[in-house]
Amino acid sequence: MQRGRNGRRAESRYGEGIRNPRARQRALCVAVAPEEPDLAELRELLRTAGVAVAGELHQRRARPDPDRYLGKGKLAELKSAIAESGANLVACDDELLPRQERNLEQAVGIPVIDRTAVILDIFADHAASAEGKLQVELAQLEYNLARMRGLWTHLERLGGGIGTRGPGETQIETDRRLARDRIAALKRRLERTGENRSLMRRERERAQLPTVALAGYTNAGKSTLLNALTGARAETDDRLFHTLDPLTRGFEIGGRAFLLTDTVGFIRKLPHQLVDAFAATLEETLRADLIVHVVDASAGEEELVEMIRAVDEVLQEIGAGERTRVLALNKIDLVDSERRRELTFRHPGAVQVSGETGEGLEELRSAIEARFLSTLERMDLLVPYRDGGSLSELHDLAGEMEREETAEGVRVRARVPAGVAPRFERFSVNGRGGSGSEPAG
Repeated sequence: MQRGRNGRRAESRYGEGIRNPRARQRALCVAVAPEEPDLAELRELLRTAGVAVAGELHQRRARPDPDRYLGKGKLAELKSAIAESGANLVACDDELLPRQERNLEQAVGIPVIDRTAVILDIFADHAASAEGKLQVELAQLEYNLARMRGLWTHLERLGGGIGTRGPGETQIETDRRLARDRIAALKRRLERTGENRSLMRRERERAQLPTVALAGYTNAGKSTLLNALTGARAETDDRLFHTLDPLTRGFEIGGRAFLLTDTVGFIRKLPHQLVDAFAATLEETLRADLIVHVVDASAGEEELVEMIRAVDEVLQEIGAGERTRVLALNKIDLVDSERRRELTFRHPGAVQVSGETGEGLEELRSAIEARFLSTLERMDLLVPYRDGGSLSELHDLAGEMEREETAEGVRVRARVPAGVAPRFERFSVNGRGGSGSEPAG
């Protein structure tokens, strides 16, 4: 234990835990936090990006230094850690301000990146679809736009007034204008792809199939669970952000057809550029009738709770915070019996499941069906005989329902998905909610 300037406690560990000594880049992980930070996620991000971890260093202080991220007294220790560990890269566990990145890089003499840059690099490597590549490029441009000033500092002139407007400023403004033009073009193209996605979504809605979205922390096993539930053959791998593009497949529960969509994984401190750029992808989660929140049950309790909290925050940010959810504790095959009992006690409403072995899949299906039924809206309708199409549609939507032949038409008491209930409003006897009698189904 050491103390930095102003009596702030600072700790370091380097020369340990190098995953891949032959990697071209070897990063020293750096963090600033009031308490000892957990850098496991940053290490895993670097591993996914193909960067070896040469060690860790952190400083305990209330907030990062606004100019250099680390306090001045900590920079000397950082330089020593770099020399001792052989690191050729510094990776910070926060998104740095452009001046923090520039000043820290000048102080240590090697490149400095933040967690946002690492995540963007991973996304660029994993993007497969045309839309995914557009989304990544947009996020990268928006991230780099504020950092362009540092690229041309050797051309800038100091001072002000006549004669001081040099080619450096001209080049900077040119680059910024080109970047803004490209950002605008990318947003237009993404709007067009979003329109195509909306068209496909409307086709699914016309098919009257309830939709379920798999959401959760990255690498929680969502794709494996999708394969287990639907028989799909989605590619899976033990790395962060393996799935960037949504994948939808059909499956059945109790004779009712459902659509299941796998979405991009979330992460702690998810960069806002990615939330904005992947709005179209995240929209699949927003529009789902039900969200299955997938969590890695093999994580420690503290880490598990943190992952749940991080996903809840992103769902709230994209407007899906109030959606009905099922908590699925995946990878339960990696957990011993004592931990299973603890999980049952701490998360009583969750389903313990393994997408790898199939354990708990029936319980998950039952939970999905029960939650979905709880979202159905009770309706009391009088459908004219001439409107047979609506009656057929109601049968498809509600499954079992009570119906009574009357002189005016067919009296129907049923429960239908809230999203499609408005289209039957014109047949309502007493308004939505019906007469209050308990319908079948």
